[in-house]
Amino acid sequence: MESSEYSNRLTLLPANDGGLDIQLSGSFTLEDKPLSAEPVLSSLTENPSCIRVIDSGIGEWDSSLLIFLTKIKAASEEREIQIDFTGLPAGVQRLMGLSTAIPEREGTRRTEKRDPLLARIGDTAIERWEAFINVLSFLGEATVSLGRFITRRARYRSSDLWLTIQECGPKALGIVTIISVLVGAILAFVGAIQLRMFGAEIYVANLVGLGMVIEMGALMTGIILAGRTGASFAAQLGTMQVNEEIDALVTMGVPPMDYLVLPRMVALAIMTPLLVLYADILGILGGSVVGIFLLDIPAGLFFSQTFDMLSLWFCAQGLIKGATFGVIVALCGCYHGIRCGRSASAVGDAATSAVVTSIVGIVLADAVWTFIFMTGGM
Repeated sequence: MESSEYSNRLTLLPANDGGLDIQLSGSFTLEDKPLSAEPVLSSLTENPSCIRVIDSGIGEWDSSLLIFLTKIKAASEEREIQIDFTGLPAGVQRLMGLSTAIPEREGTRRTEKRDPLLARIGDTAIERWEAFINVLSFLGEATVSLGRFITRRARYRSSDLWLTIQECGPKALGIVTIISVLVGAILAFVGAIQLRMFGAEIYVANLVGLGMVIEMGALMTGIILAGRTGASFAAQLGTMQVNEEIDALVTMGVPPMDYLVLPRMVALAIMTPLLVLYADILGILGGSVVGIFLLDIPAGLFFSQTFDMLSLWFCAQGLIKGATFGVIVALCGCYHGIRCGRSASAVGDAATSAVVTSIVGIVLADAVWTFIFMTGGM
């Protein structure tokens, strides 16, 4: 074995006793180019009697040097070759000693183990079934809690109820105002494109009024509350779950369903129809701006056409949908909040799941109510 210099930092020298001397010099930091251990590993195939690592002018060093030495040490141990670090700086020797002071615990490395297909299908089916049972249990407890509220036996604070009403009602007027006006204007624009072809621009008033009152007012309000209030409910209750506040309520004998879920459910059931009515009015006003100023429809004629088209039953349909959407948002937000895990990421997942579940539930409920109203001849 001949002397070899692989870089200005690494030199391999054969020793007289059949060993191998590794001379290191220069800088060994993460900012420098990593020093390859391949030349040393290739030299080990000649089975030297021992390996000595010698300081020949090592300058700055950090964990980059330790990584290089660890690779050499691991390769020499596999070949049962003794390695000597006494020629290195004292700091390097101490760190290398610490790295091997405690042996690695068996079974701590992450290993990817893929279960068989049937096992994965079975686990998924069990998880879905347990989730379904949890949902049914939650809905049952919510129904019982609502019954206690009606009979005035529920244990909750009226101040919490009024505070929740304020948060999900008056504080939501701003975003509901913007969305409703724009949706009404969009309906008028879309209707005008087709109706203008037949010279029937006046029926834009019918389209906007009927569309907002029956469908869009309730649907857009429900979606707004899902993203604003449903996520808030899930985050609030999820944080309480992380801080073990819900466990404290159970320990004190206070039903979390009465104390936490019931005020939120009742508040949204009361405020959502009112917000829907507010959205209907603003949507009609938004459509009237397009009809009056862009389609040159007289204001009196526009509003007269709108009110002649509408009826109390049409308004009631939107309010019924709104109340249903409010309950769905409250139940989805509270369910995911109470079932939240005990970490910060779990709170975020709960809020996201609450919004997604609420929107899906709103669309499904809207389809069901629309089918009922249409098939009933209403």
